[in-house]
Amino acid sequence: MSGGLLLGGALGVPLAAALGVLLLARYPNRREALTLVAGAVLFGLVLLITSVEAPPTLVLAEPVPGLALTLTVEPLGALFALVASFLWPVTTLYAIGYMRSHGEGHQTRFYCAFALAIAATLGIALAGNLFTLFVFYELLTLSTYPLVTHSGSDEARRAGRLYLGMLMSSSIGLLLLALIWTWHLTGTLTFTKGGIFPPGIGDGVLSLLLLLYVLGTAKAALMPLHRWLPAAMVAPTPVSALLHAVAVVKAGVFTVLKVAVYIFGLERLGGLLAAELLAYLAGFSILAASLVAITCDNLKARLAYSTVSQLGYIVMGAMLGVSAGVAGASLHVAMHAFAKITLFFCAGAVLVATRRRRVSELDGLGRQMPLTMGAFLVGALSIVGLPPFGGTWSKWLLLQGTLDSGLWVLTAVLWVSSLLNIGYLVVIPVRAFFCAPAEPAAVGVREAPGACLLALLLTATVCVLLFFLPGPFYRLSEAIL
Repeated sequence: MSGGLLLGGALGVPLAAALGVLLLARYPNRREALTLVAGAVLFGLVLLITSVEAPPTLVLAEPVPGLALTLTVEPLGALFALVASFLWPVTTLYAIGYMRSHGEGHQTRFYCAFALAIAATLGIALAGNLFTLFVFYELLTLSTYPLVTHSGSDEARRAGRLYLGMLMSSSIGLLLLALIWTWHLTGTLTFTKGGIFPPGIGDGVLSLLLLLYVLGTAKAALMPLHRWLPAAMVAPTPVSALLHAVAVVKAGVFTVLKVAVYIFGLERLGGLLAAELLAYLAGFSILAASLVAITCDNLKARLAYSTVSQLGYIVMGAMLGVSAGVAGASLHVAMHAFAKITLFFCAGAVLVATRRRRVSELDGLGRQMPLTMGAFLVGALSIVGLPPFGGTWSKWLLLQGTLDSGLWVLTAVLWVSSLLNIGYLVVIPVRAFFCAPAEPAAVGVREAPGACLLALLLTATVCVLLFFLPGPFYRLSEAIL
């Protein structure tokens, strides 16, 4: 099979799955089986795409002369595509148990929108230029809106308006402006190693462009452009997992990384004042979001602010302008994805089994749900960056990046934030296992349904495997440079 057909299949499989879900609306078992099979096929296609020696290219359309919708594969896109395609069937497996046990309605719409979101995510991962990335970036926002507003409640509709408003206004008002300006200055939007700006363009113009790119990418949830993310936690837990680990926020930080490496280039980026300022802004976001997370009693809200903090790591690594920073940031895309999706899976499992939503209600729960709370501990320790869990390697490289760039304050930020991670994440399973419940334990509480449990144990296992076998992702992060 040619590389072009493989690239077309990477978009075609989830799109076909979305159509199939609609056609099988009256047959839930077949509908969900189709989604699982499509996820497995997509992951296989992505494995084939990333193993092709000569990077394939596929031109989807050319709406403007010289500006085509183009798909291709490079190391950073391959890393993102592998993570997203692997986690789609895993999240679908979890969603089957969650949506049925929790009695969620409109499940056909849910699985259809989920498949469309994965198609948009693969379009972002495999985009050959900024124009293609921008088109799929906007399609991802539109396809995830029905997921955020899934329940149809007033709170969900308010969250949806904030979600759509912040993401669309920032991308159209700032990101699109940066794209047009870049096209005017260079005549190209093609991702190129070393960047595309000629030497004659001054640092002042490049600094302003960098600010437009990073602040226009609100999906990266850098403070103060983060408010849409905690608000979107009103959605079902599988959607939260999609937002935080598989698609939306990862699309944001992926865009920042692509711009840093392939539009500006590390050599030009490292000398820009705006890059240093944005690195410090990311550092502020890391600490501020962690401090807010400590105050959140709602478990999903705490995890949401944890995500805001962790995304700051990736933006900071991209803005350091050194190879270790970019390698650590790209590796953190994968390491954080598996750790955070584990935490959200566990939060949803607790909700399904006990209807508990608050951290203060989880004391002693480890005795009734030991597998769930054990998996939560694994995910939390990976977020902290302790061995033997995958997050160790990305944090190590990020620390090295701050040292290589001479920004010692950001080195301290990483150390302090890891301690704060312990304070708002690790404490949850510790109290679940070792504290007596505040009220008598509910009779009959046990682990969540098998589909939920299998998914969260799988992702927790990957968190451990990524410590001992980081090679595939690490080689991709090195190849970026």
